This record gives sequence, C-alpha cells and structure tokens, in this order.
Amino acid sequence: MNEPVNQARRTLNETPADRLVSGVAQVLAEAYGISEAELYQVDYRLSELLPLTEGEPLRGPGHPAWRAFDHQSPVRVDDTAWLPVSMRGERRGVLRLTPVPDDPTVLGDLAEIATALAHELDAVSPGTDVYRAARRSQRLTLAAEMQWDLLPGRSRIRPSFSLAGQLEPAYAVRGDSFDWSDDGQRLWLSTVNGTGEGVAASLLTSLATHALRNARRAGLGLADQAALADQALYDEYRGKRHLSALLLELDLRTGTMTVVDAGSPRLVLLRGGEVTEQPLEAQFPLGMFEATDYHEQTFTLERGDRLFVVSDGVVDATGQDVRYGETALDRFLRRTGPMEPLDAVRSLLGDLRAFVAGDLIDDAVVVCLDWYGPQA
Repeated sequence: MNEPVNQARRTLNETPADRLVSGVAQVLAEAYGISEAELYQVDYRLSELLPLTEGEPLRGPGHPAWRAFDHQSPVRVDDTAWLPVSMRGERRGVLRLTPVPDDPTVLGDLAEIATALAHELDAVSPGTDVYRAARRSQRLTLAAEMQWDLLPGRSRIRPSFSLAGQLEPAYAVRGDSFDWSDDGQRLWLSTVNGTGEGVAASLLTSLATHALRNARRAGLGLADQAALADQALYDEYRGKRHLSALLLELDLRTGTMTVVDAGSPRLVLLRGGEVTEQPLEAQFPLGMFEATDYHEQTFTLERGDRLFVVSDGVVDATGQDVRYGETALDRFLRRTGPMEPLDAVRSLLGDLRAFVAGDLIDDAVVVCLDWYGPQA
C-alpha cells in the first residue's frame, strides 16, 4: 500500500468525527492535486444520493454516481471520479472527487481511500448526528427514528452469503423490522411483522428485538429465543399486544436452515428461476399467550438459492382498489435473479411504490438472502 493511502487512513483515524471528508480531502489535494471532494450518502428510501454539504440530490439511475453505487466500482467521467463508499457489503453512498487523473493506479488508490472512509463513518456515526441528519430528504417520524436505529444495517456480505433488507414507508415506518448477526459458523436472521400505530408499535418491536438478541447472545437455541421473547412481550402486555415474527438460523458449514414460524411473514424460495413458498409450521405470534412452546423445523439450502422474507404489507398493498397480491410478487421476484440482494429489495419496494402511486400506507419489510455454499 502506498504512502498517500496510508496517510489518508491515519488522517481518518485522527480527524474529528464531523470533519472526516474535509480531513481526507486535504490529503487528496496534496497527494493527487484533487481540489474538490464531496460525500453523497444514500437516503433512507434508497432512492436519492444526498450531498453532505452542498449541491443537488442525485436521483437519475443513469447518473455516474448511481452507476458507481449500483455496480460497486469506480466510475470516471471527464476528470471527475465517483467512488463507492462501502464496507462489508454495507453501501453508504459515493465519494465525488475532481479533478482525477486518467490513471488506473490512482483510481485504485482512491477506491481504497473511499473504503477506509466507509469504515470510519461506521465507527463515528454513533457519536455524531452529522451523517445521519444529512442522509434524510425529509423528517423521520419518531417511530421511524426508533426503527432505523434498531437495525443492524441494510446489507451484509460474506463469502458464503449476501444479505439485505429494507423498510417502507422509509420515513414513517412503525413496527416492521429485521435483525441479523453471524459468527462465521452461523447466521441468525429475524423478521418482525409489527402491529399497532406510531411509537406504540415501535416500542413493541423494540422489546421483541432486544429480547431475541438477549437470548441469542446467551447461546440459546432458536425455539428458546422465541420463547424468551414471547414471555417478555406477554409479561409486559398480558396478551393485549403481540406480533408476528420469523426466526431463522443458517448453518454456514452445511446450508441447513432452522426456522421458527411465530405467525410469520412469508418465506419465499427462488431456485433455478422458479418461485415457491417455503412451507412452514405456523405457530402463535410472540406475546399472544403465556409460556408458548415453540418448535423448530429445518430444510437445506442449495448453492445459488435465494430466499425472500416479505411481510403482509407487500402482498396486501393496494393501488386503485387492486391488491398487489402473490401473483405479482412471484412474477417480480423471478426478475430479481441477476440483481444483488440490496438491489433486489430496493427494486421490489420501488415497484410497490409505483403500484400504489406513492408511499405505502401499511408497513412493509423485505429481506433477501443469497446462499453461495459452504466456504473452506
């Protein structure tokens, strides 16, 4: 690694959290003669790239910034470069630099620096509102603010899998949510189909999510995780409030998927271009009754399989008195085969917004998981 890249990394580590872009811009100016640097972050809806300081939002899919974001590779047009700002599969946005020499080596160095910026943004974001505030095109509702802070991210990539999720309506979501974690041997994924309105719905989902995390981090099996969350909700609401959840645990060494269906969202398998709904044993939603006994079931994924988890807000979305429905969903899911998981969930929810001609009325959550097979 050359000295400018090392210097940029040191600067990012030492610069105050709110001045990361201006700090690294000084290094770029001295090393490469770059006079302009701007960070564009993708908004909560995944539909706009918003500048950190000044400039217009970028919306057109053919724009070089969106090509860099979508294909996750640098794009240079004239003397301006657009570089993906991403880490571990989590796409934060793009970095615009001008002027950039027509030199592949320099472009490679700049791509490394953009990746280092992504890592540092992830590290400092809990301690500053600068970057969160700049990536919203409108005000979040209080419930939505709570929901977005609850998420583990929007995408995750490892050698054996790729994973992405998205919530709608992005700026006013209430109770739908998802969570995931992996330890190199197993991947845990939970999807919640929330109930209720406003902050009350977010509080219910937050309690369920933290109960599931508490049980998972204690090393409990999937059925016991469901039981602990179920009891936590019942103790708080005495059966008056409950929610549906789907809990999955994927063994990354074998492809064996363990599932607990607690009144869950729909689980759909895309294999060889064919879409089928995965049959699950329906069990009571979390918090409905005291001391519910949950059961696990298993099935095995094949290399190249894609799983979608979709809440009822997707199939029940209505436009001009017509329901989106399972047929339209299956047809669209088939078309996502060549897309990366994040692009697949973004495209599906974009199609849904177009169908209803605006924002969704009910919450919708979509999670997409690609299984590449066990890794050595």
